Amino acid sequence: MEQPDREQEWIRNAQRGDVAAYEALVRAYETLAFRAAYLLTRDAQEAAGAAQDAFVRAYRALHTFRLGEPFRPWLMRIVTNQALNRIQAAQRRAKMNERFIRLEIENRESRTAQEHLELREQNEKLIRAVRRLKPDEQALISLRYFLELPEIEVAHALQIPQGTVKSRLHRTLAKLREIIRNEFPDLAELTL
Repeated sequence: MEQPDREQEWIRNAQRGDVAAYEALVRAYETLAFRAAYLLTRDAQEAAGAAQDAFVRAYRALHTFRLGEPFRPWLMRIVTNQALNRIQAAQRRAKMNERFIRLEIENRESRTAQEHLELREQNEKLIRAVRRLKPDEQALISLRYFLELPEIEVAHALQIPQGTVKSRLHRTLAKLREIIRNEFPDLAELTL
């Protein structure tokens, strides 16, 4: 059986619910999907996440795929969209963090120039420490502590269960404390 025929058989079987057939498609295209996502995101972790998300979305939309059509372009469109979504999300997080810092500084203009400078330096160090975390951990910290959203709203924003927010916050804060202890010891007096 030639590769296109085998691929069409995998698709046909996967559309009928055969998970092993879909796994064969994933194995056939996982390297290409990662490479395509990496070329857009320039970040291995983001690329891996985009590729994984693309395969999940492709599986959910497989019933819309027309047999006889080439699978690769269809999948690459999904991978590209997922990678671009991740880029946009990262840019939004960065802008949100910058806005937060600006607002915090503006809100505290009544402080003396020295206090203002110290606070700004402390905030910048804290942001640098937070940026050492993974993007999903950064989002968790930003939503819960910078924006002061309640855990239920964080869960809704990240599309995860509220209990998962609590456990991830616990692990992420422990990780952030370790980063601060090792790389930003002058921030150690912060209560996290």
